[in-house]
Amino acid sequence: MRFLPTDEQSDFARTLRALLGASDVPAVVRSWSAGAYGPGRALWTRLADTGLFALAAPEPEPYGGLGPLPVELALGFVELGRAAVPGPLAETVAVVVLLSELGDEAVAKRFVPGLVSGGALATLVLPDGGPYAVDAGAADHVFVVSAAGELRLAAGPGAELASLDPARRLSRPAAGGELLAAGPHVTAAAATALPWARLLTAAQSLGVGEALLARTVEYTKQRTQFGAAIGSFQAVKHRLADTLIGLEFARPLVWAAAVSLVPWEIAAAKVAAGEAAYRAARTALQLHGAVGYTEELTLSLWLRKARPLRDTWGTPSTCRAEILPRGAA
Repeated sequence: MRFLPTDEQSDFARTLRALLGASDVPAVVRSWSAGAYGPGRALWTRLADTGLFALAAPEPEPYGGLGPLPVELALGFVELGRAAVPGPLAETVAVVVLLSELGDEAVAKRFVPGLVSGGALATLVLPDGGPYAVDAGAADHVFVVSAAGELRLAAGPGAELASLDPARRLSRPAAGGELLAAGPHVTAAAATALPWARLLTAAQSLGVGEALLARTVEYTKQRTQFGAAIGSFQAVKHRLADTLIGLEFARPLVWAAAVSLVPWEIAAAKVAAGEAAYRAARTALQLHGAVGYTEELTLSLWLRKARPLRDTWGTPSTCRAEILPRGAA
């Protein structure tokens, strides 16, 4: 049995990595943080042209989808995390899944084609996903599912709140708005969309952790103390090795969750990847020394993502609570 990506899947990941490597993503992130969304939306369109968002929508027509293909999406989101791409990425995909599962073709036709083509961005609030919308001010559509099973377009993005990551703006959507659907089918569709959001956030976290580790390893080869590169010190090697082990242990959990789409397996992947990325951030900050605290350092773009990604769409304690009953069984 093969437990590695296929050649086609690997080629897709390499295509995304090349596209992002040529796109000056750090400049895009800084613009997004300042509220200038133009460069980010241009990058979003280029990502959509690769078919990235279409992987979440079913084929054939009328949605313009290529999937659903969760493994390919997870591979793609690792690359998005590795490049620190801003925007409501997992949220847009979760909206595509939600609307595709809704069973209301009129609602799906209204929104899904624009989302998969990159012409529109969306964000989402679910009953079990936390009260805040990500990047509602940048999104074309803000969807809210209530505990009563109502799906609405929010009346507005709401007031923005402080966030650890300036490129990840949070808000409580304004109450009211257009009612799109209501009933048990909305609740069921939301229950399907939530694990997708968690899975792709876990994949992003894995990419963020990998980027932090790679940059830290490179820095420890350059920085010297007592006439030697600090990367040659045993304590530094052990710290980097522990970080690598955490990421490598999380990787198969993410792939297994993408293959199975079993909610508790996705929760396990979310815990492992989120904690590994956060550990990578702490290691990076410590080994970069005082320079690690500076906002001007490009490293900060990844440092500030690790903890928010760890906690969004299910904190470690929330996800562990879903895993524990499985262990008791």
